[in-house]
Amino acid sequence: MPVPVRPFFENRVRAFWALQAAGWSGYLILRGVSSISNGWSFQSTVPVVIESIVGYCITLLLSTLYGYYRRELRRIIGIPLAGLTLLVATLLYAVIDAFSFSFIRLEAPGVDLSLLFGTLFLNFTVLLGWSALYFGINFYLIVEEQADQMEVLEMQASSAQLAMLRYQLNPHFLFNTLNSISTLVLLKDTQRANAMLSRLSSFLRYTLANEPTAHVTLAQEVETLKLYLEIEKMRFEARLRPSFDIDPRVEKARLPSLLLQPLVENAIKYAVTPKEDGADITVTARLAGDRVQIDVSDTGPGLQAMPKRPSLSTGVGITNIKERLAQAYGPDQRFQVRALPTGGFGVAIEIPFQLDEPLREAP
Repeated sequence: MPVPVRPFFENRVRAFWALQAAGWSGYLILRGVSSISNGWSFQSTVPVVIESIVGYCITLLLSTLYGYYRRELRRIIGIPLAGLTLLVATLLYAVIDAFSFSFIRLEAPGVDLSLLFGTLFLNFTVLLGWSALYFGINFYLIVEEQADQMEVLEMQASSAQLAMLRYQLNPHFLFNTLNSISTLVLLKDTQRANAMLSRLSSFLRYTLANEPTAHVTLAQEVETLKLYLEIEKMRFEARLRPSFDIDPRVEKARLPSLLLQPLVENAIKYAVTPKEDGADITVTARLAGDRVQIDVSDTGPGLQAMPKRPSLSTGVGITNIKERLAQAYGPDQRFQVRALPTGGFGVAIEIPFQLDEPLREAP
């Protein structure tokens, strides 16, 4: 079983006490080894222990004051105040050290100036190093926290943009379908209008049930296309001839929901509608290594006869799909529009083969 690794600074209080204990324990060992190397004696070891304990306590006080300066005071006031606090703490540390060493070196214990100046530099170096580590670690944690917040904001912005692009599709499709139903009502073909309304409600129920930023399986996407085509078949009947050639190995591959529907709608608009005998629309999907290759093609007039074909009437369609692919996969995707040698129009999409939902599971 893999051992879960949790960030050291996940609990800041625990991390502070761990670093404080480890740092001053190391300082005590270093000073103790230095004292023993000059000849071990009980009298020379006690002041070293006292020095480490005093330093530990003084840095606890410094951490409280530094934390107050960071939270409550402006930088222009907090920085010089922190420097002044460091100097006062150094002087206090040196006085206590000199007093403890005087018990060994002097006949009468007290604060000797020579001992005071001798310990002043060492104590200042120790406290300055501790202060530098304190502010450095806190600055690092602040930067990490801001980076995490920025990442969350970027994800939220990306999700919002994906949802916006996805929501563009429903009004466009609904507009075209309602126009068709309105035409059937005007022609008093109530049976076909009722059937189209029923299928429209099923299609909208599916699209509204799915999270707009969710990825669905290719099998689900194909079922949605078939539901959509049933609606369009009510309008075009035999003129609309769709076919699907889906490799079973890619049926569980995931892609953004309703990614292919605008391409099929585009093919109906520019291939089926202008031709009296209609057109064939073919959707194929293949597995190429670790990539899924999807192709939507038709037997319509092609690009030369319809120069404005790549955009739908309401300004969505191919542009929408490009932006959704870029949002979902970044540069790890391919989108190509081409004219077919035999006539007609084709769109090729290549995306990574993914089995897991990268954002949120769709119902």
